[in-house]
Amino acid sequence: QPVSISKLASLNSPLARSGHINYVMFQKHPEHIIFFDGVCNLCNGSVNFVIRHDKRNIFHFSSLQWPFAKQVLDENYPVRNDFQTILYYENGKVFEKSTAVLRISRQLGYPWKAAYIFIVLPKFFRDAIYMFISRNRYKWFGKRDECMVPSLELKNKFPGSSL
Repeated sequence: QPVSISKLASLNSPLARSGHINYVMFQKHPEHIIFFDGVCNLCNGSVNFVIRHDKRNIFHFSSLQWPFAKQVLDENYPVRNDFQTILYYENGKVFEKSTAVLRISRQLGYPWKAAYIFIVLPKFFRDAIYMFISRNRYKWFGKRDECMVPSLELKNKFPGSSL
């Protein structure tokens, strides 16, 4: 059973150091997880784009529809997500909408890294553009009947996938 990040801080408590707690089993989440709508063609295309341009091999991915996403987000992101927005888990923090996209682009290297300059625009403006695209993504790009299944060679990039 995974332990939430907030509970991990207590592992260095005097009780834990005294030996009264023999062991703690926990699953550490990857530091960079992109949560996406698994039935959205635009979202799946974006995941494939990030995979191709992730030269440092830091990103992991999870469909918002998978139990793994629910587990991580329940621990770290109390707001309910209705699959309208991408979520980016980075080192214990969760970012959404345009901020998530820009923080992801910053990790990809040039020329994609340069897009991070748009973080200076007001969030309400960036998010309005993001939500306009999000509301129309099925109409413009289509929708799958079920979530994508990663290939065997990409399985390790998709924690919680049902492969």
